Amino acid sequence: MSAAQAGSDMPILIAGAGIGGLTAALLFGRAGHPVTVLEKRTRIEEVGAGIQLSPNASQVLVGLGLGPALGRAAGEPDRLLVRRGMSGARLVAMPLGKTMRERFGAPYYVVHRADLQTVLLDAVRSLPNVRLLFGRSVTSVDQEGAEAIVSVTEANGPETYRGGLLIGADGLWSRVAAAIGDQSEPDFTGFVAWRGVVDAEKAPPPFRRQETGLWLGPGAHVVHYPLRAGKLVNVVAVVSDRNAEPGWSRPGASDQLRRRFGNWSPELKALFDSVPEWQVWSLFDRAPRTSWTSGRTALLGDAAHPILPFLAQGGAFAIEDAAVLAHHVKGKPGDVPAALAAYAAARRPRAAAIQAAARRNGTIYHMHDPFAFARDLVMKRIGGDGLMNRYTWLYDWGPTR
Repeated sequence: MSAAQAGSDMPILIAGAGIGGLTAALLFGRAGHPVTVLEKRTRIEEVGAGIQLSPNASQVLVGLGLGPALGRAAGEPDRLLVRRGMSGARLVAMPLGKTMRERFGAPYYVVHRADLQTVLLDAVRSLPNVRLLFGRSVTSVDQEGAEAIVSVTEANGPETYRGGLLIGADGLWSRVAAAIGDQSEPDFTGFVAWRGVVDAEKAPPPFRRQETGLWLGPGAHVVHYPLRAGKLVNVVAVVSDRNAEPGWSRPGASDQLRRRFGNWSPELKALFDSVPEWQVWSLFDRAPRTSWTSGRTALLGDAAHPILPFLAQGGAFAIEDAAVLAHHVKGKPGDVPAALAAYAAARRPRAAAIQAAARRNGTIYHMHDPFAFARDLVMKRIGGDGLMNRYTWLYDWGPTR
């Protein structure tokens, strides 16, 4: 690699075209790097339905000039309303919308995952120095001098790519992480997530509002929020389950979900009945990997530190990772290993804190009485502003601090 390529001309390889990988491609592409994105899927699919982008993530995307496109694709609920699952009793309402923008300088978006991917893909494809290659599955990673070397398989046989930096943004079962020496398996949490989307006009009227709902109950919780300018309602129900199936999703039988929530609020069960089909994910977890970097290879997002969906930070934190990684590589253009070490050192404490907070929320959300009764009293006492104050450390973040 030439001296010039140690700077903004250094080729970047990214394994994975998810939210973190595409954000990294956009950041490094905008900085002038030649970027090659290697994605094992043959196309980007509309999987996972909704995603929440809190201010710590949205400010990165807005800073990349995606604010207008996101404003058209995403919504900003007015509030988060927390209820008791069995009775439907209201516990606390935390302001979102205008309050989030004023306090943290960026919006709290809810957006269809496919719409977010489209915004990112359109931005990435507008850059002539970024290549998106689908149907490429990583088989090995090597380093030779100042180059990372990635071998992949594709329909026509093996291929090899070289770059000054390889970013493993390839998810929970990361092939890049395995290739650089960490072949540990994630652990099943004992929870599964049921996800569905319903046309708003077919949902019960109370669920058509511009608000995010959170229902708490013994061994389960439910989240719902509007998508696509209120035309859709995204519904997620997380429940205890003994059966684990690795992978992204599988179909779920609605009668099974109805039985599981048989003694919950009739209002919520009416929402379930309106959802035409369900997809089920087994939730896996792991501690942050012992090493996020190796030579000229760095991991980000779920590949480095999966985050359970009890804090709505999985996609958001991958966006954070991409921004911090780009910041440190730019700051140390002649020393990639040092830049990667600085990136990992900067991210590890926050990753551990967010993972712990998500796990803690899982325990709090799923409490049984009498602990649930005490939880509800605390929520009522602190109120919406108090609840927001508890998350200031999370939302009031920037990649340079």
